[in-house]
Amino acid sequence: MKTRLVIIVILLLVLTVLLTRNDERITDTLLGIINPIKQNYKNITQNLEDKSHSYIFQKESIEKLSRENRILRKRLLEQTHYIKQVKNIYDVLPKLSRLPIHNISITETISYVKLNSFSQIILTKPKGLLEEKLYGLIQGTVVAGTAQVRNNQLYGYLTSDEKCRFSVFAGEEKAPGIAIGVGKNEMIIKFIPKWHKVEVEDKVVTSGLDDIFFADVPVGVVTKVELQSSYKVAHIKTYSDIFHPKTFFLINDTNATLAQGFDSNDTRLNPPCPKLKSQDQNQSQEHNETNLTVVEHNQTLPVISSIPSRIDQTQEEIIEPETPVEKLEAEKVKRKKPKKKKPKASSLDLF
Repeated sequence: MKTRLVIIVILLLVLTVLLTRNDERITDTLLGIINPIKQNYKNITQNLEDKSHSYIFQKESIEKLSRENRILRKRLLEQTHYIKQVKNIYDVLPKLSRLPIHNISITETISYVKLNSFSQIILTKPKGLLEEKLYGLIQGTVVAGTAQVRNNQLYGYLTSDEKCRFSVFAGEEKAPGIAIGVGKNEMIIKFIPKWHKVEVEDKVVTSGLDDIFFADVPVGVVTKVELQSSYKVAHIKTYSDIFHPKTFFLINDTNATLAQGFDSNDTRLNPPCPKLKSQDQNQSQEHNETNLTVVEHNQTLPVISSIPSRIDQTQEEIIEPETPVEKLEAEKVKRKKPKKKKPKASSLDLF
């Protein structure tokens, strides 16, 4: 027993000495050995916790799920109606990307990188991640930090770490800047142009211009604004909870959209009129040929339009149209009065 205790103590001392040294190769090899064991242990404990919840809190979970089921059935009805309309869009524009686009992965925390630091964590690595590329981490609906693959391990840098950097917009004017982690629930925004108006209580969101986050993801609130040389610096209080880093959403691709790879020339629009059958086409052609007149080469075609080409002044005929000739003659006959007959002169009429 004494020899076993001595061996265990020696191994613990060797591990503590190796971990205290800042040799990345030693730490990477140790993490490569220890992290799979931690991950398996975490999966086992999570399964046991889920089973215990399922047996102990059955009544509460049933009531909660029944409420959620009613809400989801309502949303399902709305989504089915929406999907039917989207199908028509895909018929017209077949080059649109099909949904869902798998550009978000779920990752969980394995452990902290260092025991005395709460800003760097080791995460479970989803498939298809690239080395040395920065990925965005979202906790719920707010920014939690960034992630990067190094030596086949996925490292997470929370918003309190100085390695966490991404582009943001601040205030109503969307002042651009770079957010950098400083400390506990605190970040600073550097390189804000002087002419932009940034005030306390302004909201800060991601810009989506750095290929790390989507646009308009909440980051925090401005608490202080300073002027340094030719730029402004804003201090912000972050929304994320750095002391409970459990589950995160990792953004694989920020550019994946519905119109990715879309060719505007490839559209399938239906003809405005249905095609006529062969008999109907022949009849219509014969009918048109009988009504058409042959036009010579130099003959000018009449302009067919209900609008006159030019009106210089008001036309009297339009204001007072002429009455028909028959009506005019009838009115003239009525207006003629009979002439009085003069008595014939006689020779006896002396007076």
